[in-house]
Order: sequence, then structure tokens, then C-alpha cells
Amino acid sequence: MLMKRAVEVQRDVCLCFIDYSKAFDKVKHSELFGILDQLNIDGKDLRILRNLYCEQVAGIRIDWEYTDFTEIKRDVRQGCALSPDLLNLYSEVILRNITDVEGVKVGGRNITNLRYADDTVLIANSQENFQALLSVVTYESKSIWLQLNARKTECMVISKKQVKPHCVIQCKNRKIKQVEKLKYLGFTISSNAKFDQEIKKRIAMSKEVFTKMGTIFKNRNIQFVTKVKVLKAYVWSVLVYGSECWGGLDSSVGSGFAPWPRGRGFEPQPSTVRAPTGWVGVSIM
Repeated sequence: MLMKRAVEVQRDVCLCFIDYSKAFDKVKHSELFGILDQLNIDGKDLRILRNLYCEQVAGIRIDWEYTDFTEIKRDVRQGCALSPDLLNLYSEVILRNITDVEGVKVGGRNITNLRYADDTVLIANSQENFQALLSVVTYESKSIWLQLNARKTECMVISKKQVKPHCVIQCKNRKIKQVEKLKYLGFTISSNAKFDQEIKKRIAMSKEVFTKMGTIFKNRNIQFVTKVKVLKAYVWSVLVYGSECWGGLDSSVGSGFAPWPRGRGFEPQPSTVRAPTGWVGVSIM
């Protein structure tokens, strides 16, 4: 929505997609709990986290014999539901120091970044502010042992112009690669702020899932209501992933997917099935 609005008012927005080298493995427990103490987290929750991470030891088994056990002093567990939040809190100390740099104004607030775990995007309204943001983040990251991977870090300029502005920024004396398209959290972002290709991809992916589950939808012993629940859980969840970013649409998604289930064992009743998107613009069937 931010990108589409910027294009509508003909303002360029600079995005930098940061890649941290093994971010989950670089979190130092002593630094993490120091940061959590400063955030005034509830004492009981903090004790649970300390019990999870403190005084861990590990050894290596070689031919049924173990090496000496060593205390693990860093990393958060990959796959743990807490790990993304812990990494967000760990990196909070970095992003608190970039609030003075001008990003993009939204409702009077200065927005400089979007992040989920180690997937961080810096946002600026000019190349100068863009470079300032990246320089501060690079410097502050070192203080908590996180290393930016300049080779995999990429930038993009969201613009309505046919010829996109050239963005020249550096990280660790290395020029950051500028791209026209990039996948972020499984969602394809384009420099023109259009999502036509992403929508087509979502329709194709949902059709593929529907086809793989065809035996369920063709089974006459399964109630229609149950089929609807399966459709919502496994097919629509793929179709409408990231739909909040599409903005106002006509029935393009519905027209692309709606005819597909009919004749394939799934005959919905009128007005029975509707996309769980929260807005009327997308009616699947």
C-alpha cells in the first residue's frame, strides 16, 4: 500500500533489502538478555527464556565417544516460534538509532524500516537518506555481532517513471546491486508497484494445490461443508497470501480462479463460498 500510494503521488521510494550472514547463529545470549532487561519484560517470561538458553552445553560424538562439552553462548533456535521475536528484539537496538534519519512519512510517523526476524527492509525518500540509513545500520550491527552480507543485500527504487532512477549506495565499500523485482517473505515486489505477476503466480499455485487435492473434492462421501473448509485451509490460503498489499482490485483474482473448481468435483452453491479477505473486491466463486 505504501508503494502504490507513492506511485500515485509520483514520489520515488528507495528500498534496501538487507541480508544478514547467519543472523540466528550470531545472537549472543549475554547481549540478548541485557536488551530484554532494558525492555522491562515480565520477570516470569524472562526467567523462562533464561532457562531455555542459559547453561546449555554441547559435545560432538565421534565413533561413540564424545568430545569435551562446551557451553553454548550464542544463537537462537531455528524453527522455534520465539526465535523471530527474539531476533527482532535483539536488532531493536540497531533500529532505534535510525529514527533521526528521514524515511517515509505515513500518518505523520517517520517509517524507516520493515522487518520480520532477519528479513529487514530499509525505506527512504532519497538516495542521500538511503545511504545514511544503510551506513548507520551497518555500524550499529557490528556492535551486536551481526554482519551484513553486502553481496546479497539488494536495493530497489519504487517509481512511476518508465526509466527507473539509478540508485548508487555502498555497503562495506561495495556497491549494492539494484534490482527491478525481488521476493520478500515469499511475496514478489516490483519496482513499478504493480502486482499483476504476483496475482497470476498465486492463481497458478492455488490451482496446483487444488489439483493435488482433487481426490478429496471429487469424493461424494465428503460433505460439501467439509470440502469448503479444506478449500479455505489449503487452497485459499495460498491464493490470498499477501493480498493485503494488492490494494483495491476488481474481480481479476476471482475471474482467474473461479471457473477452475467447477467440473472438477467441486460445485459450490451460489453465495456459499467467498474469499476470506475481508474486502468485497475479491469474490472467488
